[in-house]
Amino acid sequence: MRLTKRGEYALRTLIRLGIAERQKEGVISVSSLAEQEHLPFKFLEAILFELRTAGYVESMRGKYGGTRLAKPMKSIKMGEIVRLIDGKLAPIGCASETEYEKCTCPDETHCGLRMLMIDVRNAIANILDRYTLENVVEVTLRKQEQCAATSKKTTKKKASQTRHADPSDGFLAVLLDSVA
Repeated sequence: MRLTKRGEYALRTLIRLGIAERQKEGVISVSSLAEQEHLPFKFLEAILFELRTAGYVESMRGKYGGTRLAKPMKSIKMGEIVRLIDGKLAPIGCASETEYEKCTCPDETHCGLRMLMIDVRNAIANILDRYTLENVVEVTLRKQEQCAATSKKTTKKKASQTRHADPSDGFLAVLLDSVA
């Protein structure tokens, strides 16, 4: 599975709307959302249209209009959004539950690659379907608070410093850190 830009932007937008709801900001204009998340305005409009059509967000018209969540955050599973925007979670078509495609393998039933990719799909689905938007918003806000507290105690790192994906920056690491 590879999350497309469309899928990434949809998830980031929903998380930002969830944060706005949690912080009682009300509706957020599309231009403000695009600016805050560094997203192309027209692309964001198309994504919001799709999310609105599916019932995840609603729009308010007028001078103080904008977008807000249409469903409670706890009822929005991250896997639902990825499937809505990007389709199947499986890395290859013959491992997909929702968009199965016959593969070119001569013996699909005993194909080791297919079996491995089914496990990959299951692992991805288990994580994405376990967590709701509420969980992700909560962890995001917690991480922001931790970083704010840390930056007060230490000097800032150089902005030009390259960052790499560190396992300690992961969602589960932050979630489990709060439990400990």
